[in-house]
Amino acid sequence: MTTVIPICKTYNQLVNAGRITFPLALILVLLTLGNGLKAQDLHFSQFFNSPLTTNPANTGFIPDADYRVGAQYRTQWTSIPVPFKTFSIFGDAQVFRDRFETGWIGLGGVILRDVAGSGNLISTKVYGSAAYHQMIENTGLLSAGFNIGWANKRIDLTKFTFDNQWNGKFFDVSAPSGEIFANTAINYLDVQVGLNYAWFPTDDIYVHGGFSAHHVNRPKETFFNETPGFDNRIAPRYILFADAVLKLNEQWIISPAAYYTTQARASELTLGMHANYNLTGDGEQQLIGGVYYRSGDAFIPMIGYQWKNLRFMFSFDANTSSLKNATNLRGATEFALMYSGNYSDYNGDIRQSLCPTFAR
Repeated sequence: MTTVIPICKTYNQLVNAGRITFPLALILVLLTLGNGLKAQDLHFSQFFNSPLTTNPANTGFIPDADYRVGAQYRTQWTSIPVPFKTFSIFGDAQVFRDRFETGWIGLGGVILRDVAGSGNLISTKVYGSAAYHQMIENTGLLSAGFNIGWANKRIDLTKFTFDNQWNGKFFDVSAPSGEIFANTAINYLDVQVGLNYAWFPTDDIYVHGGFSAHHVNRPKETFFNETPGFDNRIAPRYILFADAVLKLNEQWIISPAAYYTTQARASELTLGMHANYNLTGDGEQQLIGGVYYRSGDAFIPMIGYQWKNLRFMFSFDANTSSLKNATNLRGATEFALMYSGNYSDYNGDIRQSLCPTFAR
């Protein structure tokens, strides 16, 4: 994103003056690096539990059900004075299964809300998604989708301090800031597109991958007036992902996954695997555990529990980068809750479950 907040005082000046601690300085540097700052969008470590934000082609692509609803909550950098908090809810469903011989349409929506930094930078985004899914013989599925949404961002200027307010000893918030904000709240239209393919040759093997492009309309995002030489349009974001569900036996199902995203000059690569253990023999209760690694940033252990169609997962980001000195390894905690269901026991010639399950 291209949200711009001017820096209030250089990092070395504030630390050397003894008026700011290292964690607080870190937050200020992260939030106020200057007019050229570009950072990545909101993201979740449990990307596989946020299907509509990963790729709009996932809308209505529910391998083991006909509809689902879910929620995620992420708190990042809780050991630093001003943590970042992200919340999302989503829902999607397969519709018009009786209108297409071997395909269907997916409809859904997602709401995202994020609060970041000492200036209460609040982001609220609401998207509606649609996708079409076409079976290829009985072992493949090709999906294409898009979403269109409204985004709002706002800041609270009363929470900021600026360089003009530094009197050599402390920040005098009653002094003029010297900064001219054109707006403290902005709105824009946002568009994403995506393409997926899934392959499931047997009841024990499922492989899935896709590509999506976000902010394809390149909306403008700034709290200031236009400045010559600065591009206030959001850079496109691209996401590649691949995952699999492999049934080893009646006790174990493993799910390796990879996720890569790039935006402007920032990128992220996450690799790992989680596994489901059949606790009751019929698959109604499952224990979930696994670990992922975000390259150059964090190890992400996770644990979860599934009861029938309800799944809960918890993950923890343990920082491995230089940021660990400020966070004490406490990068983020994340919770995900998802419920899925079926309209009926069987629907035409399309397999009810495309991925391996414990159900008998």
